Amino acid sequence: MLFSFDIWKTLAGIAVFLLGINFLETSLKELSGRRFKLFLRKQTSNKLKAITGGAFVTAVLQSSSVVNLMVLAFVGANVLTMQNALAVTLGANFGTTLTSWIIATIGFKFNIESIALPVTGIAGISMTLFNKESRWFNWCRFFLGFGFLFIGLSFIKTGIEELLKNVDLREFNRSPAIIFFAIGLLITSLIQSSSATVAITLSALYIGAISFYQATAIVLGSEIGTTVKLLLAGAKGNAAKKRVAAGNFLFNTITVLLVFIFLTPVNYLIKAIIGINDNIIALVFFQSLINIVCIFLFFPFLKPMARFLEKRFVGIYNDALSIHKTAVADIDLAIEALKQDTNRFNFIVINFCLDCFDISDKPVNEKTHYKTIREEYDHIKYLHGEIHSYYILIQKTASGKDDIEMLDRLVSSVRNCMYAAKSLKDAYSDIQQLKNSANDTKYNFYLQTREEMKKFCQKLASLLEEVDTSEHLNTLATIYKSVTEGYTSALQNLYREGIAENVNEIEITTLINFNREIFTSFKALVFGAKDYLLDHDQARYFDELPGFIR
Repeated sequence: MLFSFDIWKTLAGIAVFLLGINFLETSLKELSGRRFKLFLRKQTSNKLKAITGGAFVTAVLQSSSVVNLMVLAFVGANVLTMQNALAVTLGANFGTTLTSWIIATIGFKFNIESIALPVTGIAGISMTLFNKESRWFNWCRFFLGFGFLFIGLSFIKTGIEELLKNVDLREFNRSPAIIFFAIGLLITSLIQSSSATVAITLSALYIGAISFYQATAIVLGSEIGTTVKLLLAGAKGNAAKKRVAAGNFLFNTITVLLVFIFLTPVNYLIKAIIGINDNIIALVFFQSLINIVCIFLFFPFLKPMARFLEKRFVGIYNDALSIHKTAVADIDLAIEALKQDTNRFNFIVINFCLDCFDISDKPVNEKTHYKTIREEYDHIKYLHGEIHSYYILIQKTASGKDDIEMLDRLVSSVRNCMYAAKSLKDAYSDIQQLKNSANDTKYNFYLQTREEMKKFCQKLASLLEEVDTSEHLNTLATIYKSVTEGYTSALQNLYREGIAENVNEIEITTLINFNREIFTSFKALVFGAKDYLLDHDQARYFDELPGFIR
């Protein structure tokens, strides 16, 4: 009976509850994502507005994780200052308690199933009638999520009630508070939703499975567990994202540890002094109180906290860039630093092209930290932005004609390499499709393109490493000619009758577009090398060469 009904019904309730949260998040992001992002950007002129803005957006979106991930994106794009980003996370942590208040005031006070079941049924059936891109579809998904939230809560309550009939929890209830704290931390870390953990805790408290004191310990653990998702997201990003994730972790951890030390007096404050006798309301009040304490505790120290985090996470890319070690005032050294980083940027993009085709034989071994092509591409975008920003600064200092021409060629080289990376990123889904295709024609086309990419990158890398500059123009022109001929040849092969017999109309269109993206990246890389290697007159001559895509 225990394992056939109690535990599985509880787990099913948790799953339905999490699915409801996911539907609410997704639908609200689709319905109002841009407006909330713009609102959040506007609400960052000072710390107080940033906190209130974070709390408001989180309360509406019903997810601090969504808002905190928005903050990571804003910080990564230099839209938010570190101080205000930290303020937004403080507000977001408080805003997420609205979900708990809704559950406590509605889910345990009314027979919510009488409303949730009809809403779920109507919304779920209606979803099938609307296009996924329509607003009506998202509204139906929102109400379906709302229904799932309370149906899941009902399952959790029923499962725990049945569990109590079969299991004696008296020994368990005598465990110290640290055990319940660890339970809250573990559950939230696993399911990545403090709202779900609080719902489970409220259900257990409602039927008397745990005491109020034990429930508060679980909630404290969930406050730290909820930071795990942000830590994982920040770990994959640049230094700014790491700072926000670390700041959020420090906020929650320090506050929780302080409250945990004084947990008994805090419980007495809520129950005896404030006089909240309803355990359900008292627990939600406790959760809100933790986050209010966190805001008051760290609000005066946001600026020094931001400085501390900026020193702690200095940027894993910055040390690798020469431009970050060279002042723009010294124009000669600044141009040389920009030239070094432009050369390195060419090689980084070449490596990216090879990685897209899983080619391990690379011309230069870059120490990398990314695990996916998307992360590698984001790294390239970051470096491009850093070099471009430095170019703008140095341009104000440069006055000589030769210096200005050199700067323009270098930034053009970086820009062309960025185009090449963008083309490969856009083609990556097609690369994976062709690589895993059971169709021999498509798979062979992948192998052929992969070999072309390998040969091209090897030639270009050898040219970039060549010290003798006398043959740069001729060699580059030869490479470009081979690229032009390769594009024409590949296109002609795609129009052969034999190809058409083995792939359908949509697949041949995919192959043609894929071929264009690949050779567009080839051309962009050639022009990136041209801008870096050739002088002004040679570059002008090269630009006049006939090409395949203009």
